[in-house]
Amino acid sequence: MKLATFKGGDGSRIAVVHGADDTLFDIAAASERDGKSEPAFHSMLDLMDAGPAALDRARRLFEKYAGEPALNREIAAGMLLAPVPVPRSIRDFSSFPEHLKNAGRGMRMLTARLKGEPVPNLPPVTEVPETPRRRKLFYKGNTQTVVGTDAEVRRPSYSKYMDYELECGAFIGKRGVDIPPDKVAEHTFGYALFNDFSARDEQSYEMPTGFGPGKGKDFDTGNAIGPWIVTADAMPDPYKMRMTARINGEIWSDNTMADGLYTFADLISFASRDETLHPGEFIAAGTISNGCGLERDRYLKDGDVVELWMEGLGTLRNRLVGAR
Repeated sequence: MKLATFKGGDGSRIAVVHGADDTLFDIAAASERDGKSEPAFHSMLDLMDAGPAALDRARRLFEKYAGEPALNREIAAGMLLAPVPVPRSIRDFSSFPEHLKNAGRGMRMLTARLKGEPVPNLPPVTEVPETPRRRKLFYKGNTQTVVGTDAEVRRPSYSKYMDYELECGAFIGKRGVDIPPDKVAEHTFGYALFNDFSARDEQSYEMPTGFGPGKGKDFDTGNAIGPWIVTADAMPDPYKMRMTARINGEIWSDNTMADGLYTFADLISFASRDETLHPGEFIAAGTISNGCGLERDRYLKDGDVVELWMEGLGTLRNRLVGAR
């Protein structure tokens, strides 16, 4: 099942996406039509908090009333919000070998350019750095800067080298701590595309400090998630799905997650070590191999339309606009 959050006349509402991914079935309205207003359908977080029984109830409502025109509406541009407009947390791992190898090389090239030095013709990196091979690494993103598909992403005033990141993430659907890898599926609500836009020039100053990304990631509209959530039962193996990034219609990235050093089972289990995970937390697997412009020394410009697509998940579309 595909679940979306959309702008309704009285605020945001949640829906089942169906048809040719062009129609929204209003779950809360269907519940009222069935004679009961249910708190679980007030928002996506409420649905996640309510557990499997609420998700099953949503399925039954859809099966019963999907054909009623009054409960459906066509998706229009700008109607969809991020499926969880304010996630309870964002953790973004780095776990794909070619990205781990190429990103450092690309950053050295960009640093030389920023210093006014000749851009070096660096040889390809052949080995994944030792630390990410031995330990799962992540940073925490800003949950207050999330936007959905078709939203504009505003370039921060301090950046001239903006980049996209082609990623898939999982939403937690069940509370848990010290979750074994073989139990992670029980805690996974579903999957969505993720584009944590990056100010690469700012990152060139931040990353060598060892603190990780700061203002290279933290700016309004910088985290795009969507276009909707595909529930875990409807997408059992995201690592087999083709993924692309198109910039103004041109493919810049085309790959799968098959070469990942770690799986979502590994990453979510690691994140839960001595730390309780809650429904609505978002855990991204990281930029896929060759999944950003930094890896090929190619960057976005104002006005570019970035479309991330994943088989089974749909298209997350955003336009980069100029600084305020």
